Amino acid sequence: MPESMIKEGILATDHTNADDQEEKKILFYHPIEIETNEKIRNVGLCEAIVQFTRTFCPSKPAKSLHTQKNRQFFHEPEESYWMVMVVRNPMVEKPNKDGKPPTVEYQEEEIIDSVYGSVLQQCYSMYKLFNGTFNRAFEAGGVELLIQKLEKFFYRYLQTLHLQSCDLLDVFGGISFFPLDKMTYLKIQSFVNRVEESMSLVKYTAFLYNDQLIWSGLEQEDMRILYKYLTTSLFPRHTEPELAGRDSPLRPEVAGNLLHYGRQRLDDGRDGFLTGPVNLKDPDAKFRFPRIIVNTEESYEELHLIVYKAMSAAVCFMVNATVDLSREFCEQLDGLVGPQLTLLASDICEQYNINRRSSGPEKEPQFKFIYFNHMNLAEKSTIHMRKTASVSLTSVHPDLMKILGDINCDFARIDEDEEIIVKAMTDYWVVGKKSDQRELYVILNQKNANLIEVNEEVKRLCATQFNNIFFLD
Repeated sequence: MPESMIKEGILATDHTNADDQEEKKILFYHPIEIETNEKIRNVGLCEAIVQFTRTFCPSKPAKSLHTQKNRQFFHEPEESYWMVMVVRNPMVEKPNKDGKPPTVEYQEEEIIDSVYGSVLQQCYSMYKLFNGTFNRAFEAGGVELLIQKLEKFFYRYLQTLHLQSCDLLDVFGGISFFPLDKMTYLKIQSFVNRVEESMSLVKYTAFLYNDQLIWSGLEQEDMRILYKYLTTSLFPRHTEPELAGRDSPLRPEVAGNLLHYGRQRLDDGRDGFLTGPVNLKDPDAKFRFPRIIVNTEESYEELHLIVYKAMSAAVCFMVNATVDLSREFCEQLDGLVGPQLTLLASDICEQYNINRRSSGPEKEPQFKFIYFNHMNLAEKSTIHMRKTASVSLTSVHPDLMKILGDINCDFARIDEDEEIIVKAMTDYWVVGKKSDQRELYVILNQKNANLIEVNEEVKRLCATQFNNIFFLD
């Protein structure tokens, strides 16, 4: 799919209903160079579609509209506010005989509604994380302030949105958790408690290793969108060869010889503060941190986001935004966190390497899977080798990913537990299992297997990898 999949992005409100005020309904429109009359026509068409579909089901207006060339997605994040995303359908050119121009065929079924509908919802969630709700900005400064915030956020955010990399994981929007033994987990919990007691300004803390979450004090939904920001935006911007990583384990070191990498490597900007000051020794260092907004349904808390990194470990500290953070605070935090975080990163890496050695040499498995738990948002994928906003490296063919998305759509239409098995055109079998708010998708490469053998193989996978959490026969 081409980079220019997004044809249009519209954010409008129906607060204004007078005919001569149609243009004022448009709060944000991408691309900006579209003529005003065309913008008004397109917004009017979207509004007509939504109102028309409401006559059939008032509680569930239109979510998408399929046409030959485009797919439109609708989302009402707040009452009287509508977001619309228009996506180009992929197309292929087929040559004609006798020198005639090639025939263009639009691949209308290649786009999965659930994937791109989820992307549109994530756009709003990401905006709300940094700006709060639309209505709060409108109440604070009128439509002018709201438009200003929308333009500042979305013009930058849409440039990072690569729809060709979106797939089933975007539907789930889950969190990858790092598995730890109890003793190491207790060390991290003790570290978090000590920092929060010593630094009373810290209200919430989150701890990650290798882009996987270990500890979080935030509410689940707030952590979900913050996790997406960290792993698809902030961390990739600072990615460089690490002392400890997925494919380059840290050499065992004597604890006393470990450097305080958080402090020692501030000069190159890789470790230490990922947000805020690049170098504490710089007399002109700026002590400004990005602000996030959480608990928007209840207390509406605005917080400074402080992200500190040592080796492959990163910890997020969230401080009330009404407090001005000083050089002294940052120096105190650096002195307290840096040495401890470095030692913890070493402990985690050592445990990780022990687990890898005990599991024996890695072999190419006969199956690959995606797992998601709706209750705790835990996700795990052996299909994705790398997943960020700009790139999605998968180890299976896009046609198989399309089948996974289609199975997920079938699951979304029913509430009961279900199992679906599909034989692909190639030698692959694709299995989807839904049970007790958990979903498992398995791809098996077994050319001569039959339905019974595939079912038995999936049962063995559930027994070994998921502790028999699926009970379907």
